[in-house]
Amino acid sequence: MAGTESGRRHTREDVAQAALRILDDDGLPDLTMRRLAAALEVQPSALYWHFPNKQTLLAELADRIVATAASRPVTDATTQTRAAASALRDALLAYRDGAEVVSSTLALGLGATTARDRLAAAIAADGFDERLAARAATALLHFVMGHVSHEQQRLQYDSIGVVAPEAAAAPDSDDPAAEFAFGVDLLVGGLDLARSGAGGSAGAH
Repeated sequence: MAGTESGRRHTREDVAQAALRILDDDGLPDLTMRRLAAALEVQPSALYWHFPNKQTLLAELADRIVATAASRPVTDATTQTRAAASALRDALLAYRDGAEVVSSTLALGLGATTARDRLAAAIAADGFDERLAARAATALLHFVMGHVSHEQQRLQYDSIGVVAPEAAAAPDSDDPAAEFAFGVDLLVGGLDLARSGAGGSAGAH
């Protein structure tokens, strides 16, 4: 009973912040409801006042991680799309296992659609129609998630001294930001070609 009463005294914000600390300190595998309850000095059942299950908790964390993506200034050398993709990458990298948390939440259809919506808005701002922007945003989101997930796995392996022999020979293997920018450029280039092709078809008619 004491654990339940103590759980009521904790706010949803308290629970989410404690979960983010565990995530950042120890990683997603160690973020269990039992571990979280111990950190808050309550019984695990007390957490369900705020989150009915672990997946809804992770959805809340995913929304918070994505919300930290800061807007970046757009210059002649970049585009809204590139800036939004880079901002999302930075937000995911700011938390240990951030990409895995957000990706798993999206796969289950939980949480907000903020990440995809921001990418779609950026693509539309670069001059593409809304339908194409929506489809391209999904493809770009998948790329960002996959790339950052790989980055974070490499960081974990490096931290424990695990290095694949072929990694040293891979181009740009020591510069994930360059690899990321190259991938985004490929997608943006494909969008430009799609727009040019549509324009050419329209002109032919």
